[in-house]
Amino acid sequence: MSALLYAISAMILASSLSFAAETNPIVVFDQGHGQRFTVNDTGELQLSKLADTLRASKITITPTADPLSDDTLKGASGLVISGAFKPLQPAEVEAVARFMQNGGRLAVMLHIASPLSSLLTLLDVDYSNSILHERKNVIDKDLNFQVTDLSASPLFSGIKSFSAYGVWALRPGTSSSALARTSPEAWVDLNGDKVLSKGDAVGALAVVVAGTMGKGGFVVFGDDAIFQNRFLDDNNRKLATNLGTWLTKH
Repeated sequence: MSALLYAISAMILASSLSFAAETNPIVVFDQGHGQRFTVNDTGELQLSKLADTLRASKITITPTADPLSDDTLKGASGLVISGAFKPLQPAEVEAVARFMQNGGRLAVMLHIASPLSSLLTLLDVDYSNSILHERKNVIDKDLNFQVTDLSASPLFSGIKSFSAYGVWALRPGTSSSALARTSPEAWVDLNGDKVLSKGDAVGALAVVVAGTMGKGGFVVFGDDAIFQNRFLDDNNRKLATNLGTWLTKH
């Protein structure tokens, strides 16, 4: 082969590989709201294994510390907001709403619920005043437990349970529904006395809620530890794979 033909062939191959890479769906990870657990770090409580799991499904991971906007989300299939410690600004909430209206999918994982109150209000999802306690399927203490009451959903394909570690109870609104619930014996300490007592909320409480908005949709997890490196057991890893598929609509 002549040098010219070789150079042309190499250029075509490089172009093809570049095109293939560009066609991978993109998931944006928000890291601009005080997140302490990120896809860039490899510590026990970080999200690097979640990122690697999604990359194994040929998903491009794009972390950003910039304010969420139409430009930040341009070209993305999915957006992940995990473990935010600072609230989104009104313009950011509006941008996330437009993203979903136009077909984007949003996944939210709560570490502290209150910083995301404006976003959860947009989604019409309410949350408990404190993390819930479980009396069934406990892992080591009543804040950590196996979630076994799962609705039929692509998110739970191939799994019958997943592990949760400090979970906010959720209440879906008119455009969403509960996908995963505690046992009927779980409770939330409404009066703050740190024991189960009269007036506390007891029942099968939602810990995963999903819904639609425009052409897109959202899922809210009451816990962000589900996908942290230390807790990414086989079931949680499979849940992560399923989440990547859902976010990118493979």
